[in-house]
Amino acid sequence: MVALMAAPAFAQDAPLMPAPLPTFHAPLADGAAAPDATSDSGQQGTPLAPGAASEGGAAPSADAAPAPPATATQAIAAVADPQPVRLEALVSDGGKTIEQGLVWRIFAAKPDGSGQLQLAAKSDQAVAKVKLVPGSYVVHVAYGRAQASDTLTVKEGENDKSMVLEAGGLRLNAAVTGDVQIPINLLRFDVFTAGQTDADRALIAQNLGANDIITVNAGTYHIVSYFGDVNAVVRADLKVDPGQLTDATLYHKAAQVSFKLVSEAGGEAIADIDWTVKTADGTTIFTNTGAFPSTVLQEGDYLVFAKRGDKVYNRQFEVQPGQPKEIEVLTTVY
Repeated sequence: MVALMAAPAFAQDAPLMPAPLPTFHAPLADGAAAPDATSDSGQQGTPLAPGAASEGGAAPSADAAPAPPATATQAIAAVADPQPVRLEALVSDGGKTIEQGLVWRIFAAKPDGSGQLQLAAKSDQAVAKVKLVPGSYVVHVAYGRAQASDTLTVKEGENDKSMVLEAGGLRLNAAVTGDVQIPINLLRFDVFTAGQTDADRALIAQNLGANDIITVNAGTYHIVSYFGDVNAVVRADLKVDPGQLTDATLYHKAAQVSFKLVSEAGGEAIADIDWTVKTADGTTIFTNTGAFPSTVLQEGDYLVFAKRGDKVYNRQFEVQPGQPKEIEVLTTVY
């Protein structure tokens, strides 16, 4: 069972930080020679002076004045000056501008020799202001676990671009059926993309605590809630709307269970006991050593074994959703 409540408030979490790509190098203009270009003989090439012979052409006249040494400016075609670029992001189409928590990355649109897009600029400002040489780029913006990408063409003059993330907030909690509160240290959540099977789903966030807020792209997500570490697991598909904070409470049919071996009902727990809990079909799901172990179990029928030295005591018991329950195993009965 899942209880949902959406509110117009919007929250964020720490930005997701993908690994940076190699440093960006501005491309040379068409026809330009790199400063370390070499000739076919392996010697560094020298630009031809005015009047010099081209390949297969006549040699210059002896009366021709020697050309001055070529400068780097003459050898390399001039690259256009970087132009100002302003980037902002909206939480939804027509919504408010996001004021914090953004990470911007701008990549060259053309892959390099290794097939990767080179990083041209990066900013963690809400409104990114960078300078880029005219050309084509790919812009990526991350807001928590929400992200968006788009193309950008930089021209001479001011360049402005707004991107819409269509992002929403998700806050999760859980309780035992009957609104019994679950201790925070026994509760965690995983968030996946939607899918029919686990193989179809991608992990978005793992080991979230109760009431943690994450920012994700609007859409449907598969939520897994864990109460304890044994078998109390609840799943649900939740829809996140853009610009909304979605609150969801998942309900477990389980209970905390503790064990003790006693010589009489209500007696003191005997120390140094090896404990084993099995399901009705004989599957071992919990083991521990001690006087008073505890765990969380899904509702159902179980069998507990308490081993003390060479003697083993056992008892069948049932778990029903509700408050924590203590199971006593009597040495005088079993």
